[in-house]
Amino acid sequence: MSELRRGVLPSQALNQAIDAEWVSSGEYRIRPQAVQPASIDLRLGDFAWALRCSFLPDVDSTVEEKIDGLAFQRVDLRDGAVLERDRPYLVPLIEELNLPEDVRAKANPKSSTGRLDVFTRVITDRHHRFDDIRAGYRGQLYLEIVPRSFAIQVKTGLSLNQLRLARGDVRLSDEEIRELQDEFPLLYLDSHALRQSEMAVADGLFLSLDLSGPTDRVVGYRAKKNSLPVDLSRIRAYRWTDYWDPVYPEPGSRVVLEPEIFYLLLSAEGVCIPPQIAAEMMAYDPTAGELRTHYAGFFDPGFGYDPEGGRHGSRAALEVRARDVSFMVEHRQPVCKLGLEWMSAPAERLYGSDLGSNYQGQVTMLSKHFEEQTAGVAIPVDA
Repeated sequence: MSELRRGVLPSQALNQAIDAEWVSSGEYRIRPQAVQPASIDLRLGDFAWALRCSFLPDVDSTVEEKIDGLAFQRVDLRDGAVLERDRPYLVPLIEELNLPEDVRAKANPKSSTGRLDVFTRVITDRHHRFDDIRAGYRGQLYLEIVPRSFAIQVKTGLSLNQLRLARGDVRLSDEEIRELQDEFPLLYLDSHALRQSEMAVADGLFLSLDLSGPTDRVVGYRAKKNSLPVDLSRIRAYRWTDYWDPVYPEPGSRVVLEPEIFYLLLSAEGVCIPPQIAAEMMAYDPTAGELRTHYAGFFDPGFGYDPEGGRHGSRAALEVRARDVSFMVEHRQPVCKLGLEWMSAPAERLYGSDLGSNYQGQVTMLSKHFEEQTAGVAIPVDA
């Protein structure tokens, strides 16, 4: 493979990495459609262990050594199986890694996974961090899966998360973010690019909530409890009203989040990720409120981007859960932060319709498994 520059590997370099067997899958072929603009989809293997608790290995143990005494059931996934709510499962993934000493990896849930409140994290041997895969790692990948709001049905070969490869220091500084906004606008409000003075930047780029409009306007959704399982292989197959309640703003454009309930909301800003940049949703500072935002982390090059200038970004789906106590959020309140990363080269394949991307130009935050429902429309409160 040719000499790599620092940065996140784009699709064309990921294809070379697969050819060089940095990422391999044994008898299973890695299909071309698994390669995204800056990531590779990872697939579930043939079985899952049901666990009594989550865990991390230490530097002296493998995952399978640590799992002894924690797993109480082996679930066959080859013909499909239902994973229960709030139960941790561990699945050996089909893909394995054989990374060069100067290439590291990071994993994150796919967007549809996060929008269903399915908590996933990758674990590797002899490493005590989730989703972070050290440079030069050689070995198996394991995915911890915890369905939160809904039971889910999964099967071998299904992709719930994705992997990025990177070399060197890739993160943009705050000054680089501000400079990039002038050249390739990253954030829009309505149809205009934000000025530097309008942006909130502090070790990343902040996004705020859209809770505007009259009190009969749907600004989000909250998960219902005790719904039937969601088969993750089925697209546009479920009525959203069977799984979600609409969220309406109170007077003053605010919403009170109930504790430990999962909400889907939208960013006020349109996000635009140009070809030379990748982005990741970062954990929000808990001192700014007792809530957790985001589960799906990667924003690929091309998200919300239009080289002709006809698109003013795509709004980001924000996955939010208040902790411990009810918590009020207001229109344009910052609730999450994007970390921006340089690509080692501009991605040749961009997020969008050419790849069959599900969320380009989105105006709703529901996952692809539900019949379409546009956010922002008025629905009678007693509907």
